[in-house]
Amino acid sequence: MKIAICDDCYEDAFMLKVQLDGHNVRIYSGANALLTDINTHDPQYDLYLLDIYMDASMNGIELAKQLRARDEEAVICFISSSDAFYREAYDLYAVQYLIKPVEEKALKQLTDKVSKNLLRNKEQNLSIKSRGQTCSIPYGKILYISSREHTIFIYCKDGVVQECKGKLNEIALQVCGDVFLRCHQSFLVNMYHVDNLRGNELTLSGFRIPISRRYYAEVKRRYQEILFEEVD
Repeated sequence: MKIAICDDCYEDAFMLKVQLDGHNVRIYSGANALLTDINTHDPQYDLYLLDIYMDASMNGIELAKQLRARDEEAVICFISSSDAFYREAYDLYAVQYLIKPVEEKALKQLTDKVSKNLLRNKEQNLSIKSRGQTCSIPYGKILYISSREHTIFIYCKDGVVQECKGKLNEIALQVCGDVFLRCHQSFLVNMYHVDNLRGNELTLSGFRIPISRRYYAEVKRRYQEILFEEVD
């Protein structure tokens, strides 16, 4: 993976780089250095490791907000000597929050998880015909898929809703498996984007999707499996 470390303490940053042996790692001494490089050269990092307590011009939280505004798909992990910013990290959809000194085992678990997500998103795409053109949408960008009156609606993480003619059963034959599950007659959900399962509803990115009795047991089983994947 291509990883950016942003930390104004070079010793801490260098130790992380040593632990990340085998990955393509670049160290930045501060937020401005990282943002300047991104705006100038667009290096396309797979993972950002951001120290929270940096120089007064911009801390890690503010840096993450700018990265997220520029790229909604940015994978961000905070590194800190304190757990005081857990709430802010959650709001910014940080993939992890690691406390210094970072244990090598925790770092390995993080990179393994990010690598699996990258591989899954790159290898699997949904192909549809919309307005006379064929387009391919990576699974990782899709929140859920619904149908109404022979029209398929594909809701994406960036807020775009793609439409095409067809039946949900036909889409289900293409995508259902480890990533997508049928939770209702009218809905297919990307289980990796589910935030919570409560009662007979799934919540993801502010959307509330119903679960019918017919599909509840399988949805609950897969939801719990993914929770254990995240822990492992």
